[in-house]
Amino acid sequence: MSDRSVLINRPPLVFAGSPLDRGERLRRDTAKLAAQAGRENAWTMVLYRGLPGIAEGGGIAWLKLDDCERLYGPAQLQLYLGELRGDPVFATELSQEPPAEAAIAFMDARQAAMALSQSEAAIFAHAKALCAWHERHGFCANCGQATEIVSGGAKRVCGGCEAEHFPRVDPVVIMLAIDGDNCLLGRQASWPPGMWSALAGFVEPAETIEEACARELEEESGVIADIAAIRYVMTQPWPFPSSLMMGLVAPVTNAAVTVDENELEDARWFSRDEVRAMLEGRHPEAQVPPSVAIARRLIELWADGEI
Repeated sequence: MSDRSVLINRPPLVFAGSPLDRGERLRRDTAKLAAQAGRENAWTMVLYRGLPGIAEGGGIAWLKLDDCERLYGPAQLQLYLGELRGDPVFATELSQEPPAEAAIAFMDARQAAMALSQSEAAIFAHAKALCAWHERHGFCANCGQATEIVSGGAKRVCGGCEAEHFPRVDPVVIMLAIDGDNCLLGRQASWPPGMWSALAGFVEPAETIEEACARELEEESGVIADIAAIRYVMTQPWPFPSSLMMGLVAPVTNAAVTVDENELEDARWFSRDEVRAMLEGRHPEAQVPPSVAIARRLIELWADGEI
C-alpha cells in the first residue's frame, strides 16, 4: 500500500467529519441538559419522514428551537445533537409536513448528502440515524414495556425493568477484491442499468472484519480472498438506517466467479483501464456509484494505484 498520507489528503467521505461536540459530560447533568433547550441560541434542524428540511437558499433549514413548535406544532421526536460553535443544536422529527409557505423543502436523503456542505451532511447523518433508532425502539427488548428517552437521546431506559438501551451502529464490510490488475465488481437487479459496485455485507457475531470480508466474498461471488492480505482503508458513517461501512482491499487466491443469484444479479472482473473509463464516464455499458458512496472512493483509490 502507498503512503497513507495520500488518503488523509483527500477530502473526507460524505457523512464523515461532523463538527459537533456531542456533549457526553453535559448529558450526565439533567438540569444542565434541560437548560440547553431554553437557551436563546438553541437551534434545530427539522426532518419529516427521515428527510432533511432544506432552506430556500440551500443548506439545512435551521430554526430557533422555540419557534419550531409554534410554527409546526408538537414534534414527533426531538433530540439533542450537541453543541456547534457554542450553540446547542437539536434534531426535530416533525409530525406533519410544513405548509408550502414555510419555505422548507424536504429532499431525498442521498441527494441532500451531495447538496449539503461536508459538515451539514455529517450533522444530518447523525440526526437521521438517531431519529430512526428511537422510532424503532419505543419498547424494551428485555421485558416489552415502554422505554423513555434520557440523556437528550443518547439512550432509552425501560420504565419496567430499568434496562438501558443505546443507539446501535451496524458494522458492514465493503470490499474491493483484487487480482493483479483487475478488481471484482457486482450488481443487484434493483440497481440502475449498468451500475456496478464493490461487494458488501454485515459483520456477523464473533467475526473479525477480515473474516467477514472473506466470507461475504465467497458467499456472494465464489471468490476466495487471501485473508492474511486483506487491508483496511477507511470507514464511512452510512445513515440508512445506521451502519458503519468499513472499506477494505482484498487480494484473492482464487478468482473464479460463481454468483449467488439470491444476493447478486451478476459479478465480474474489470481491468484497471475499464474502471478508469467507468470513472470518467467513457465506458460504453458500465458505471460506478456516485461520490456519496465509499465504494466509489475505494474504486478511485485503486484505479489511481493508491491502495
